[in-house]
Amino acid sequence: MNRDHATREIWHPKSSEEKAAVLRELDSILNSPHFRNSKRYPALLEYIVKNTLAGSSDQLKERTLGVEVFERSPTYDTNADTIVRYTAGEVRKRLLLYYSDDGQNSNLRISLPAGSYVPEFTFEGEEAETTAHPDGGRARHNESGHDEARHRSGADSHAGLEAREPHAAEHTAVLEERAPRSRSRFRTRALWISVAAVLVLAVLAGFLVWRSRTLEPMDAIDQFWGPVLRDQHNVVICTGSVVFAQDKNYSGVHTAGRDPDYTFVSMQTAAAIAQVTDITERSGISAQVVPSASIPLTQLRDHPAILLGGYNNQWTLRLLDPLRFHFLEDRSQGAEAILDRMQPANQWRRDHSLPYSSADDYAVVARFRNSMIDSWVVALAGLGRNGTEAAALFATSPHYMDELRSRIGKGFGEKNIEVVLKVSVIEGKSGAPSIMSVYTW
Repeated sequence: MNRDHATREIWHPKSSEEKAAVLRELDSILNSPHFRNSKRYPALLEYIVKNTLAGSSDQLKERTLGVEVFERSPTYDTNADTIVRYTAGEVRKRLLLYYSDDGQNSNLRISLPAGSYVPEFTFEGEEAETTAHPDGGRARHNESGHDEARHRSGADSHAGLEAREPHAAEHTAVLEERAPRSRSRFRTRALWISVAAVLVLAVLAGFLVWRSRTLEPMDAIDQFWGPVLRDQHNVVICTGSVVFAQDKNYSGVHTAGRDPDYTFVSMQTAAAIAQVTDITERSGISAQVVPSASIPLTQLRDHPAILLGGYNNQWTLRLLDPLRFHFLEDRSQGAEAILDRMQPANQWRRDHSLPYSSADDYAVVARFRNSMIDSWVVALAGLGRNGTEAAALFATSPHYMDELRSRIGKGFGEKNIEVVLKVSVIEGKSGAPSIMSVYTW
């Protein structure tokens, strides 16, 4: 198709064949890299497209989608739970990315207009090229049209050239009268084409700027945090909390239960919270700090999660467990360790022969997409509180992020990442972290 003369109009498929074409386009979209690695975005897009084809577009309201697609209660608070609005916004952006990449040659397109949950279908077709005919009608510039014009011209000439000659001056005057109007119409059309071209270029430039900022962040910190904070209004900082140990525990504390009295976080964990919230605030995103013992899975599913703490955070242990670097589950006799699933001989432990305030600590820094909550997770988790503090420092420091990016190279801003750190501890104070191992996938 000659796209220089193409138009794109809103299309309302009616026949079974037309609807089947839309479903084939939907299947291509859902199997593209922009959708296939998620559960939430394909679920919403598939639901609204199929219901629109079925004639139920009037039912595509925020609450209905929350209940039918995301299994919310029929009485849930749509102001507090924005999952439908957020997911719809992400679907719009991913459709744009799809049609600028894999689907750029598709004649049929599916889009989701801003402020609506009803998808639109547009079809690109060849625009009929026409020119004004002198008798006021329209003649198509195609082969049959040229033949017709030539036949008509020949017939007129044969019928009576001499009969038209007396009217030549009159015909010339009519053409001269029409010329200014024709030129005016041409100038108006040219003006509208110029305006449209400027608007298209402006939209394209804005899209390219947006894409460059989202896909190619400026510095290593932005690249590391980009997948977690991109297009968010708020995130959850899920932190471990503790209570004082009544026995002679090595660290002096126990992990807090669901409803204990006088729970607290250490100064090191408080420093980690401050470092992470500084990153979120600079991105214009509000952060909700919630103890791990009281946060349900449904809340983690609604927003990206930042996990602080290792053994004092149940969600860190649970979400890191399938990964290469994870925490040893058996804590009997103080057997706390970071394990390497690919190389079991690698184990990182604190030296229990030294006082807690002098034993080197270890930590995991991880950024990965978790299928259980269908969202990105950042875990900053030490065996002890010094390790957690060092992990937060590592993930918020330009120096350490530049070092990590240089090790990982291409894809640093999009890959799943795990890092094992070592941190020296002197009189309870955390030293500089150093990288022990890095893994990406």
